[in-house]
Amino acid sequence: MMTEHFAAVKDSAKDPLSRPRIQPAHSGDGRPISVSARLGRLQFHDSGKFRVLVMADIQDAPDVNKDTLRLIEASLDATRPDLVIFTGNQIAGYDKAYAATFRKRTWTAQKWPVGAAAVNRLESNKAHTVELVRTAIGRFVGPLVKRGIPWAVTYGNHDFQCGLTNAELDAIYREFPGCLNAEPAAVRSDAPRMQPGSGLPDQPIYPCEPGTFALPVSDADHTRTVLGLVLLNSGDYGRLGGYGVPSQTALDFLAQAPTLVGAKSMVFQHIPVPQFYRLLKEVPATAAHAVEGYRTFAGHNYVIDATRTLPGSFLGEGVSCPDLDSGEFAILQASGDYFALLAAHDHRNRFVGDVDGVTLMATPTCGFASYGPVPEQRASRLVEFDIRHPYEPRTQLLEFGELVGKPSSGKAYTFALNDAPDAANEGTNLLRRPNLIAQILRRMHLKK
Repeated sequence: MMTEHFAAVKDSAKDPLSRPRIQPAHSGDGRPISVSARLGRLQFHDSGKFRVLVMADIQDAPDVNKDTLRLIEASLDATRPDLVIFTGNQIAGYDKAYAATFRKRTWTAQKWPVGAAAVNRLESNKAHTVELVRTAIGRFVGPLVKRGIPWAVTYGNHDFQCGLTNAELDAIYREFPGCLNAEPAAVRSDAPRMQPGSGLPDQPIYPCEPGTFALPVSDADHTRTVLGLVLLNSGDYGRLGGYGVPSQTALDFLAQAPTLVGAKSMVFQHIPVPQFYRLLKEVPATAAHAVEGYRTFAGHNYVIDATRTLPGSFLGEGVSCPDLDSGEFAILQASGDYFALLAAHDHRNRFVGDVDGVTLMATPTCGFASYGPVPEQRASRLVEFDIRHPYEPRTQLLEFGELVGKPSSGKAYTFALNDAPDAANEGTNLLRRPNLIAQILRRMHLKK
């Protein structure tokens, strides 16, 4: 349950109460910005702090938007995080650059080429996609590599659409310094591994599947594990429509991860769980700022429940969760071994609250290539842990307008649809009453 300490923190970068005491990096200091990278493993500082910076929904083509990169760079320099976590949909797999290998769904049957020429063409197309993805990754992790900051990645519902599996994407990510995505476990996940090239030679990693693994965080003296960070591949699409759920293997791993790391843990994933709706209050459709729910929750309208969320919370679209409850939240809540879950996916949502003793955080997009809030409010999210109360983290959004200033592009992408081309089967209008702008954007096929 949220304590008074946590509840008093406003989810707004403009509120001085929400600002951890962080100083920008000093010019001329050639050491890694990440204190953990300097010390060889994820750990609390002597100051008692440990910082995770979250980047959600970059969702871009190989030529990553320069404002996205400006936000990443400014966020790193302002917060000096120990670790950066990318929560999925880094790759806009539907982008025209990947048209030759685009795959709409993971279960879509592959058309086997006939003849040597067709096989060669298929192999050439895939090799080209690998290079394009490598280019994209190099651009958005470049600022981290330059600053010596370790990072970890999970996946969303668009990464695989470029035509590469999550395992193939994992392998490309591991080519870059700082990556903590270890080789997945072939049989067992209870034996920790180290990841060469991560910059953390003493960091144990408990692997499961691509995008699903656990990272223990120790105290400054390495005498105990204080908390665990669990990245979970939350799935992509449901076969009957809507969004998918984690695999059973991932859910089984989730149940045992705190025992593996030896401490209470926090989960980072792409798609939110249905329990996020419990932080909302149902209202009439005519109520101010009412937003219609998604699929299972369609026909019901919601606003932020101010009694259950931190000040500054904002609901910009219906929570796009799976139609069916996978039981994930029950694992988190019943065990008592998890204290928080952070999800992305809904580009315009930004709220934090408590549900049955588990803090739920909705994080907006940091990218400028897709729909979202006004450009000045695109943001990264800082989660700062204190050794005195490690399961009551402080959090704040680091907004583009606050850190960087005016965006370089005047492009408007505030309004859009959930997967516009397939809205009848798996999406819902983000506007309760579609207007001319929404109709234009629908035709432009802006993606979620």
